[in-house]
Amino acid sequence: MRLPGRLVLLGHPVSHSLSPTFQNAALEAAEIPVRYEALDIPPVDFERAIDGLRALGAWGNVTVPHKERMFDACELHTPIADRVRAVNTFWIDEKGHLAGDNTDVGGFTGAVENLLGGPPHDLTVGVLGAGGTAAAVLAAVESWHSCYAHVYNRTPERARVLCERFRSVAQPIDDIGVVAGCDLVVNATSVGLRDDAFPMAPALIAPTSAVIDLVYRPGETAWVRELRARGHRTCDGIGMLIEQGALAFERWFGVAPDRSVMWGAIRRNG
Repeated sequence: MRLPGRLVLLGHPVSHSLSPTFQNAALEAAEIPVRYEALDIPPVDFERAIDGLRALGAWGNVTVPHKERMFDACELHTPIADRVRAVNTFWIDEKGHLAGDNTDVGGFTGAVENLLGGPPHDLTVGVLGAGGTAAAVLAAVESWHSCYAHVYNRTPERARVLCERFRSVAQPIDDIGVVAGCDLVVNATSVGLRDDAFPMAPALIAPTSAVIDLVYRPGETAWVRELRARGHRTCDGIGMLIEQGALAFERWFGVAPDRSVMWGAIRRNG
């Protein structure tokens, strides 16, 4: 088994991240002698940090706001990373190339399957946001049976550009009410990460809509708590976080982690 010189999470900020908690539990359970650490890399320092980590043979994950810049930094991409044009999992291959994957796509599908109780099909999906996370959501929707997405963003041009890449399953909209009326509503923005702000007024959302907030905070986000109180099927981003992390673990080491160990670490320490 090849091992990295370091195993890291790159983002800004990262102090809230639970990834070290569950990844280190999985590494210990698998008896892999590596520690996973979070590195706060301001955008201005990104290229310099990547150069330094490459020299150390580091592998890892990437979170907001660096996923799209990491795609540009990688010399090799998996097909799904090419589709999303964002990288959240990287490693140095045997020839010394910086390689990137996007496990957010599989992580999102896993979270939705858990929320809905089975594989998603025949759904309208309302997406808030048009960044790298939203691109992963659309790549997942593209693989589902008979599903279609409506994308709303505060900057309409970003939604238009994103949907152009996924034109067979997505269209930009300028009425947030269209998102609110979809079968599945997805917050793919960072609203609610640092405070109790709502990405959309809960009262707008159709009573039958399921809702997934890809933001996570201890005790869930305020939006998820309010939606559950209103009777919606809803969850925060913990399920997607753990599943994308498990898929990254398998990508790095060629073995699947014990997901029950990952969940247990979150329940004890999250």
